[in-house]
Amino acid sequence: MTVPQTGEPASPDANRDLGFGGKVASESRRRLLNRDGSFNVRREGLGFFQAVSPYHSLLTMPWGPFLALLAGAYLVINAAFAVGYLLCGPGALFFPSGETTPSRFLDAFFFSIQTFATIGYGSIHPIGIAANLLVTVESLIGILTVALATGIIFARFSGPSARLRLSRHAVIAPYQGITAFMFRVANTRNNEVIDLECQVVFSRFENRAGQSARVFHRLDLERPRVTFLPLTWTVVHPIDERSPLRGETEESLGASGTEFLVLLKGTEESSSRGLHVRSSYEAHEIAWHSKFRSVFLPADSDGRLRVDLNLLDQIEPA
Repeated sequence: MTVPQTGEPASPDANRDLGFGGKVASESRRRLLNRDGSFNVRREGLGFFQAVSPYHSLLTMPWGPFLALLAGAYLVINAAFAVGYLLCGPGALFFPSGETTPSRFLDAFFFSIQTFATIGYGSIHPIGIAANLLVTVESLIGILTVALATGIIFARFSGPSARLRLSRHAVIAPYQGITAFMFRVANTRNNEVIDLECQVVFSRFENRAGQSARVFHRLDLERPRVTFLPLTWTVVHPIDERSPLRGETEESLGASGTEFLVLLKGTEESSSRGLHVRSSYEAHEIAWHSKFRSVFLPADSDGRLRVDLNLLDQIEPA
């Protein structure tokens, strides 16, 4: 909850802003939440080592860049130690192959890989104090690096494996004699999500006491919680006489800097770990007088229901 400054009355929307605070409400004109759930906030005033969080970055980056970074670091470390062995002098390593510089570097590089991975074929071995000290250092670095990489990979695998996907657009369409704001949610993995809850906060700029300020309205949902999510879930906010969206148009929402903040919270069944997803829709990401296409396919030969998640984002005129 946002705490007002001393001597200022609490805003009636203080318990609705999800923690963004009064500064954001009065000044920020940018999107609060990106579609991927990241915040449009930049933290400054921290030292380099305080601002950098390599462990968090390694846990959250996609698998492709993570594996590429791991492979690149492995090659760079071994290339650096190969150069180190060559700098120890021509007699620091016993080379069974030729004496040319490219060949010697490759021999030193593969010797470094054998030492780093504790393979030790024995065809190349160190000679002298300098080379043996370098082997000692590389062995220690190899053990620590492998242990660290193993821990990070385990943490990545042990995290929640469910992946909730929101429809690319929300819609405002006819619904039970009125209209409603809707979007769809689906789990793109084969595991199950249970006790999934949803909050939607409608944010826009309004004129308050002669000043333009961002205000927040929690939207009442037809169904704020589902116990299971085996198929898809269409989240619905009926635009009735109590809705802050009543009387709004496509133009009025665009002019007021509208943003719908979406927060999903559930439990990934296979690991019993909490799952948190957040995103938002801006006014230009809302399709008016449209409805979602059905994602259901004819039942298979065993009578099981089928859904086509390729149709999750598909809309058509209402």
